[in-house]
Amino acid sequence: MASSRESKGSTKIAVPAPIERKSRRTRNSTRPPPAPSNGPKFDPQVFLDTIGEGRKALLFPKKQTIFAQGGPADAIFYLRTGKVRLTVVSKDGKEATIGILSDGSFFGEGSLAGQFLRMGSATAMTDCAVLRIEKKAMVDALHREHTLSDLFVAYLLTRNIRYEEDLVDQLFNSSEKRLARVLLMLARFGKEGTPESVIPKLSQETLAEMVGTTRSRVSFFMNRFRKLGFIDYAGGPEGGLQVHSSLLSVVLHD
Repeated sequence: MASSRESKGSTKIAVPAPIERKSRRTRNSTRPPPAPSNGPKFDPQVFLDTIGEGRKALLFPKKQTIFAQGGPADAIFYLRTGKVRLTVVSKDGKEATIGILSDGSFFGEGSLAGQFLRMGSATAMTDCAVLRIEKKAMVDALHREHTLSDLFVAYLLTRNIRYEEDLVDQLFNSSEKRLARVLLMLARFGKEGTPESVIPKLSQETLAEMVGTTRSRVSFFMNRFRKLGFIDYAGGPEGGLQVHSSLLSVVLHD
């Protein structure tokens, strides 16, 4: 049949070659393969354990001071396990809580920036396992191990962003929203891993310092959160505090 169409005097029409369609599997195969894994994932704690001289593993029981405001800033600390409270006391004796740290946090890093005296205090809120690293040993480690240096810089940038968010929160949000945000951060909502089911008990005075309001306002909002099912007390008011994800509705509500 095809030869009869191509008889004398007829115009031969060139039929284009069929377009090759790439299957979904072909398209996906054009993506670069994942980078090969070069051994185990970098663990800063494992590396810090190998520094040698200039580091010391320490255990601090609950409520013990790790370093005090005005003391020598001659070392940096890495929190292995536990929670640490950072505070500052003004000249007239007023105390303010500026941060609560959890596992995997560095603190006391002001010593690397030229501070000779501690600008604040660090206190164990729970039993804590801490690695104390002398300033020179940490500087040498950062120069020698670029992966650790990158991780440390990323940590400092993240903390700086946190401080900016705290300032914006203080300037523009109500005390109720600020309290909800503090509780969610303590329970590690929005961070990698699973949120903590129970956070250590904090006094309402401490929460008031962190939120920037009065103890009576904190008491009022905590009672409201509990009645709405946003929080629960584990083992009664003297136990830890359980924060539920439903508390996010307070932060997201306009």
